[in-house]
Amino acid sequence: MLDRPRASNPDLLEAALQGLAATPKRMSPKWFYDDAGSALFEVITELPEYYPTRTEAGILRDRAGDLAGYAEAGAALVELGSGASVKTRILLDALPQLASYVPLDISAEFLAQAANDLAADYPRLAVTPIVADFMAPIALPEPLAATQKLLFFPGSTIGNLERSEAGDLLARLRDWPNVSAFVLGVDLVKDTGRLIAAYDDAAGVTAAFNMNLLARLNREALADFDRDAFRHEARWNADESRIEMHLVSRRNQTVRLGGQSFGFSKGESLHTECSHKYTVDGLRKLAADAGWSVAETWTDAEDLFAVAILTPDDGGRPG
Repeated sequence: MLDRPRASNPDLLEAALQGLAATPKRMSPKWFYDDAGSALFEVITELPEYYPTRTEAGILRDRAGDLAGYAEAGAALVELGSGASVKTRILLDALPQLASYVPLDISAEFLAQAANDLAADYPRLAVTPIVADFMAPIALPEPLAATQKLLFFPGSTIGNLERSEAGDLLARLRDWPNVSAFVLGVDLVKDTGRLIAAYDDAAGVTAAFNMNLLARLNREALADFDRDAFRHEARWNADESRIEMHLVSRRNQTVRLGGQSFGFSKGESLHTECSHKYTVDGLRKLAADAGWSVAETWTDAEDLFAVAILTPDDGGRPG
């Protein structure tokens, strides 16, 4: 008797079984980021509709030198969800006193390539990539625990988390030893049309990014999604101040996964991502509840995006 094929990614399979059984159906956005998804996201960051990346990069280019007071000689820059580490280079160029760079990302191959590129371009730095899900506890390698750390979480990735999840993450990071400051990028509440366009671009790249999740489920979890039977949709949820991405079923259908069947009615969606937008006051409250103070807030001329500098409540600015 032949063995039944097994999913190559049992964690993805388990997450999908739970998500498709939920009401409404949902998946965590962390599953976007296989190698194909990570590459597609880097294309998204260059799209004309997608303002967050270039706006945040502009803020950092203007203000990164002001971070010098938060990083002593020999300090480490620790980046969560590092991706291609494009904005990282702005900080590394502005802060020559940094001795090491520690990127954390869930996509192992993509992380390794980005880390290798940075190590080649910044030979003075000790580059130590860590494959990790920042939503889970992370054990810091020695001697990083004893090193002063400047944390970096750009791209408004914190907006992908539910408010409670964002608070929990900030609280866990607050417990890390020897953190001088936390550089946090957040997307701000703004015109709905501009927000929708950023997540539903005319070229269809964001749609491809969203649909890639179905390809990954088929490949790694042995699902049988018909990708042509779903479409990408971006929605603004005013009550929650967030953009939502959905994969909407074009017809009544049944999807099989892990020996189970899941029905989709026409118009029913698989909710794949939330991107919460913040006000400055809302960010201050979120930070305070997790044990941080907002020492500085940098914004662009149009108030599209903010980079906040958080410090531990009982630590303050070093020096």
